[in-house]
Amino acid sequence: MRRILPYAAVALVAVVATPLVLAQGASAPGAPDKTRVTAGTYAADSGHTMVVWEVDHLGFSKYTGIFGDVTGTLVLDPKNPAASKVDVTIPVSKVTTANAGLTAHLLRAGKDGGKPDFFGATPADAKFVSTSVVVDADGDEAKVAGNLTLNGVTKPVTLDVDFHGAGVGMNKKETVGFEAETTIKRSDFGINMGIPYVSDAVELEIHAAFEKQ
Repeated sequence: MRRILPYAAVALVAVVATPLVLAQGASAPGAPDKTRVTAGTYAADSGHTMVVWEVDHLGFSKYTGIFGDVTGTLVLDPKNPAASKVDVTIPVSKVTTANAGLTAHLLRAGKDGGKPDFFGATPADAKFVSTSVVVDADGDEAKVAGNLTLNGVTKPVTLDVDFHGAGVGMNKKETVGFEAETTIKRSDFGINMGIPYVSDAVELEIHAAFEKQ
């Protein structure tokens, strides 16, 4: 019995380690290869698309939060990238931060029926709809202009977009990914609480994946 145990242990390690070794030899399905992008309509992968926001807190540190569960569509044509269109919806009610108290404050109703400090208890979804796309000579960066509706106010916003990757995802769907950034002023959208102790400027960093339909 004692002689069998070492061999059994070795066999067990081999069974457990084999998938890991195979995984180490694999590669990610996506790659920064524009030739993989095909024309069509893509839907946002809600589980892997998010808007990260960042403000300055008292001049001492940066503070970030996330809007997730983004939905929407992206229309792409590699032969005519300027004709691309994006229309996404961001559920403000699902905002999250690292501090439960702050998250609750962001979604707190106004006192005695008054205006809330931030979004309120039942905020409308935010929405971004593109109006123009200008792609650089290399085809991997673009400026996407559009209208952002937040807190009931619509303002023009331009996103600096970088192509991240394309390929066939784990669910066998063609997938494309992008990163984008811009800066807005929250006061433009009627959110003035705490300015200037908490910055008016809000940096937005978007990580987006879209699956072909």
